[in-house]
Amino acid sequence: MHARLQARAHFQKLLTVIRMAQEKETHNGYYYSLTRNMLLVIILVASTPMILVSSIILYEFDSSYHEKVRAHLEELVLKHKQSIDGFLKEKLGDIRLLARTFSYEELSNQGFLQDRLELLQQSYGPVFVDLGVVNSRGLQVAYAGPFKLGRALYSNAEWFKQTMKSEYFKSDVFLGLRGLPHFIIAVRENYNGDSWILRATIDFVAFNDLVENIRIGETGFAFILNKAGEFQTKPMYDLIPNKVPYQDCFAECKECKNGVCFMERKDEAGNPVIYVSAVLKHGDWLLIYQQKASDAYSDLRRTLRVTIAIILLAGIAIVVTGFIVSKRMVSRVAEADREKQLISEQVVETGKLASVGELAAGIAHEINNPVAIMVEEAGWIEDLLEEEEFKEGKNLDEFQRALAQIRRQGRRCKEITHKLLSFARKTDSTAHDVRLNDLIEELIALSEQRAKYSNVTISTDLQKDLPTIRISQTELQQVLLNLINNALDAMEKEGGSMEISSRLEGDYITVKVADTGPGIPEANLARIFDPFFTTKPVGKGTGLGLSICYGIIKKMGGDIEVRSTVGEGSSFLVKIPVKGGQEPTVGA
Repeated sequence: MHARLQARAHFQKLLTVIRMAQEKETHNGYYYSLTRNMLLVIILVASTPMILVSSIILYEFDSSYHEKVRAHLEELVLKHKQSIDGFLKEKLGDIRLLARTFSYEELSNQGFLQDRLELLQQSYGPVFVDLGVVNSRGLQVAYAGPFKLGRALYSNAEWFKQTMKSEYFKSDVFLGLRGLPHFIIAVRENYNGDSWILRATIDFVAFNDLVENIRIGETGFAFILNKAGEFQTKPMYDLIPNKVPYQDCFAECKECKNGVCFMERKDEAGNPVIYVSAVLKHGDWLLIYQQKASDAYSDLRRTLRVTIAIILLAGIAIVVTGFIVSKRMVSRVAEADREKQLISEQVVETGKLASVGELAAGIAHEINNPVAIMVEEAGWIEDLLEEEEFKEGKNLDEFQRALAQIRRQGRRCKEITHKLLSFARKTDSTAHDVRLNDLIEELIALSEQRAKYSNVTISTDLQKDLPTIRISQTELQQVLLNLINNALDAMEKEGGSMEISSRLEGDYITVKVADTGPGIPEANLARIFDPFFTTKPVGKGTGLGLSICYGIIKKMGGDIEVRSTVGEGSSFLVKIPVKGGQEPTVGA
């Protein structure tokens, strides 16, 4: 029978463990889902404004930066267009002034012409390479310069033909008789009804420097093309002048209002390239500035990379902060749920205790009445045995022994029911004169059976002749019984020993309840008297016992302390004032 009861108890424990594991798994899933949802909400709420504002700012910054680059390049090309056109116009003006100031006879004098060349070179540097006077048949009648071009015939030269048709002409860059790149500025004048031309050769290097100075970044450079797609300056890189982008530049510039055209095309590798162009020499030449878009917008790209890095760091910070905040909030929710569940369990436990108390009171009354009748009837039988007819009976002694046993056991039952009633009733706060040692022995008697079941030995060391104290007996019973039960609970599995002692120390009587249980961890000692704090499994304790004991002793004007060492046991010291304690209020 005992084995069956043990098996049933183990089975009940197993079911409890399984139920607790299922509840824990359900709770963990709920809290995980709550943490995840809270984290997502925090990330969305924090990230959405940041992403929207950052996107708008980046878009506006990107647009304004593109406009800034475009405006800067257009202004650069326009200034160099004006500078180159001014250079050509200035040199043409110099030649025209020279042709109109001096007569054909004077300029046909080679020495005079050489003097004019040297004067020009002194004023403008090596821009003017040479000067020449050409008659209407294309024969150069006078020449001043470093080359041997005297009496050269230019009748078939394009620049000669164009100059004869108009008052002046600026040629394209060509090699000519000297075999070096140069271009001609020529002015036509009349002398005695016949036409003659004063021409000047412009140094290619000086002219090319005007264009080569247009450099921005690592890939930005400029060059000049004519309508035929031929280079008029030396480009920085090897280019194919008749490619589609350059042809598009000629077409686009015709439609540009300010004379500067901006466009963006992809090269053969698929990389975007910026082209900024402007017409020169009345539309005969085209100044083209070329730069890779990645180079032109390098600062923008660098800013975007830094911004994206900052946004990513901010995103990581939001995720980490959201995770920490959600975990803390869910932890608080879980703690609140645990406290709520604990309170619910305590309410249920309190209801159970109240029901048990009422049941115990009813049972005690039901038992007490028949026991009283039984004791009374035993006394009546004893009186009958005093009559003559029973005095000489053979079993008179046995009857008297049995009746004495009945009276003794009846009184014992009455005492037990009386004690049961005293604990089942509400606590009586009325002060009475109490002998502390008698109260302790009474409580030990109530706990003996449980101590034997738990394999716990109870010993006492009570000081004799302790003074009577005036105190609420039921409240003191509750305190001491709670300490005894806690010690028995601590040693329930392994067994052990418990010692209860009493001592008079000054104005206090100190009651010590010491056990050899597992002890209390130091981290829990500071909270041992807090309401609802318990180290017992769920369902075994409410966490209110020691808190109530602490309140009762403090109300009496005493104190309660705990000393414990893990692995050695615990000791509770209750100090009860002999005099001067706070007088309890009846019914409190």
